[in-house]
Amino acid sequence: MKRRVVITGMGAITPVGLTAPETWKSLVAGKVGIGEIKSFDTTDFRVKVAAEVKGFDPVAALGRVEANHNDRNVQFAMVASDEAMKDSGLSAPGAIEPERLGVYVGSGVGGIGTTEQQMKRLIEDGPRKISPFFVSMMIANMAAGQVSIRHKAKGPTLPVVTACATSTNAIGEAFRAIGGGYADAILAGGTEAAVVPVSIAGFTNCRALTTNPDPTTACRPFDKNRNGFVMGEGACILVLEELEHARKRGAHIVAEIAGYGNTADAYHITSPDPDAAGITRAIKLAVEEAGLDPKEGLYINAHGTSTKLNDSSETKGIKQALGDEAAHAAHVSSTKSMTGHMLGATGALEAMACACALRDSVIPPTMGLKDSDPACDLDYTPGQSVSFDGRWALSNTLGFGGHNAVIALKRYEED
Repeated sequence: MKRRVVITGMGAITPVGLTAPETWKSLVAGKVGIGEIKSFDTTDFRVKVAAEVKGFDPVAALGRVEANHNDRNVQFAMVASDEAMKDSGLSAPGAIEPERLGVYVGSGVGGIGTTEQQMKRLIEDGPRKISPFFVSMMIANMAAGQVSIRHKAKGPTLPVVTACATSTNAIGEAFRAIGGGYADAILAGGTEAAVVPVSIAGFTNCRALTTNPDPTTACRPFDKNRNGFVMGEGACILVLEELEHARKRGAHIVAEIAGYGNTADAYHITSPDPDAAGITRAIKLAVEEAGLDPKEGLYINAHGTSTKLNDSSETKGIKQALGDEAAHAAHVSSTKSMTGHMLGATGALEAMACACALRDSVIPPTMGLKDSDPACDLDYTPGQSVSFDGRWALSNTLGFGGHNAVIALKRYEED
């Protein structure tokens, strides 16, 4: 029999908070973490805004040596993993066998900031000036590697890379690994630090980012005037744990992971399938595995990027997967309206939002939504949070390359 999997720890560093509790409090309050880019001069850039992490001091958090030898995305992951482990209680001596603790932490683009810096040094100063830590700071698996080293996790370790679907896939694959008996607990999630010149320029030129300079209206998912996403950064890591292992040590349980869908559009490198077949099937797979009944109350944290193509096709996929009546009865919101699009970290943060919504009986809002697109006709929780007494949640993510990942979560109830 497949083992049940629950969330027992959470850690987050986001544009709206430096911890998981601070982030969740901000999301419920509708706090928007988008502002003018501060990390570099945007004079020559068409995009002027991003959702940057504020007040993060890597030296204070990690020490000067660790801070200097790790890219910003890895710094985020290390600190978020510390919080998650402490929150779960697994950091206590003897709480888990190292061989039964795994790490599934991914990043969409890895150390892109380090790569940009080192390329500049190569061009200006020559090859001898390249840092000996460049390779380890640049490669996309290093967040998982460093988290594993930091917490002596010797179990299954897998750095998923599926663009914007990265950390949803990481959580889903961790759910499968624990359910199958390959680990008792896994640190699962994602991290990203791509608010750097080359990344902003690249996403701008492929017409993915909004050029709206107003932080209050730049990200407005499902609004008919939306015109692109806002880049975000940060990390979110969850501790997934086998239910009986968690019960035996008296762990606090936030929510249960109950289903997972993983599909591909096989359609286009950046655009979603207009028929929404891939996301439809991913939702159906997660729903079926979980035994989810929308009549018991459902919250959907939508991918909701604020791009023209995503929001309408995702809405179509939700309706096709659930049926029109259930889709319209569900509560939907996009927390990207506050955090921006954290790329490889976004799915884990949105799964955390689902878990907290189930635990606290409240749904965070979609900010910036004033004038709904006629093609986006669901209940998107505009402007302010609402109470919620439902039993189920879905977290949807879609990534460049046609990746679709969906997690089904269940309110945890004692047997």
